[in-house]
Amino acid sequence: MVLALALVVVGGMALVNALTSEAEKPVPTPSAGGGTKGGKEPGEPSPGQSGTASPLSNSLVLKVISNQPVNVVVKLAGTTDILHSGTLNPGEGRQWTESPLDVVASDGGALQVTIYGKVQPPEPSGQRGTWFVRKR
Repeated sequence: MVLALALVVVGGMALVNALTSEAEKPVPTPSAGGGTKGGKEPGEPSPGQSGTASPLSNSLVLKVISNQPVNVVVKLAGTTDILHSGTLNPGEGRQWTESPLDVVASDGGALQVTIYGKVQPPEPSGQRGTWFVRKR
């Protein structure tokens, strides 16, 4: 019962965030080569992808470090452009090269957040986490 209530609360937060924005942008595909843009699902090849990018070329890398899924919204700061709005599963990671970014997670302690190659201090577990990725 408690789990169901928690899911309803997290889903409600996602719905409110989704309804307060106007447009959704394609999600960058996580890849070993680093941060290409595109609307592909993880694991699908991106056309025109070549070479390897430095890990520092990614403005933001998120990785779920808990055993519970986490609801995450990543948007271009100062705009209504949503780059990702949805659930990341345990062990799942995503990366972006765009900036500036606003990031909100339903459980900040469930994510490892890396901004421009620097791992951020952990947020309290079970509490909403927010991060800002400045323009470089």
